[in-house]
Amino acid sequence: MKIFLSKNKLIKFIQNEKDLGFVPTMGAIHRGHISLFKRSISQSKKTIVSIFINKQQFNRKSDFKKYPRVLKKDISVLKRLKVDYLYIPSNDQIYPRGPNKRINVGVFGKKLCGKFRPGYFEAVVDVIDRFIKIINPKRIYLGEKDMQQLKIIEHFIKKNYNNIKVIGCKTVRARNGIAYSSRNSLLSVAEKKIASKIYNFLDNKKNHLIDKKISFNDVKNKIFKLGAGKIDYIDLLDVNKLIKPYRQNIKYRIFIAYYLRTTRLIDNI
Repeated sequence: MKIFLSKNKLIKFIQNEKDLGFVPTMGAIHRGHISLFKRSISQSKKTIVSIFINKQQFNRKSDFKKYPRVLKKDISVLKRLKVDYLYIPSNDQIYPRGPNKRINVGVFGKKLCGKFRPGYFEAVVDVIDRFIKIINPKRIYLGEKDMQQLKIIEHFIKKNYNNIKVIGCKTVRARNGIAYSSRNSLLSVAEKKIASKIYNFLDNKKNHLIDKKISFNDVKNKIFKLGAGKIDYIDLLDVNKLIKPYRQNIKYRIFIAYYLRTTRLIDNI
């Protein structure tokens, strides 16, 4: 695996690559990430991974500071998987003149997480756009755990880059049902048990919500009883009707964001 810290060196080295799969990450690599790497490796001639903790995506400095950083471990995992290239840029390389304040993520970007994290999706789209201009990949691999983010990025790329395909990959879960996330490392054993109970409860009650046999208030009250400290939102949405053009078939997901102590967890089930 070849590691790049310099944007110019990377651009020069990969300029003739015509079949690049790209997986953007903020590090703290887990099994969810690994499934994306493997998918890219199986479908692309070469795979490039980025590790960049994007300060612009954090609404609070404390969240940015406590985000898990395990670079040596990450590099070891990527080498073992035989990823071709790793790009670890500095903030100045990605934002030489600061963030783009003209990014428009549309109506859906203001809902769910967008309502509680103003500017978050604009920052995500901005940084992906900057990586695209540097790397020029053929495919970008993203996880369905961040479904709202996936749909927004997919929409932006369809509008602006007709030669790049976004590949959404299924959420990878632990045996207890918790979706793998870098933030899981911030949870105690007891909190992981609570997260597992919340997932299993929602999974069991999904059809009841679809059939309106249970109210959202009842669901919220049960999640609080299971141990959640705060719920930002819980909603039932058709993922094929989130962003135009709409698809015909109905595909419901429960979208949730909640806190266990100070750790914010999101999922869609």
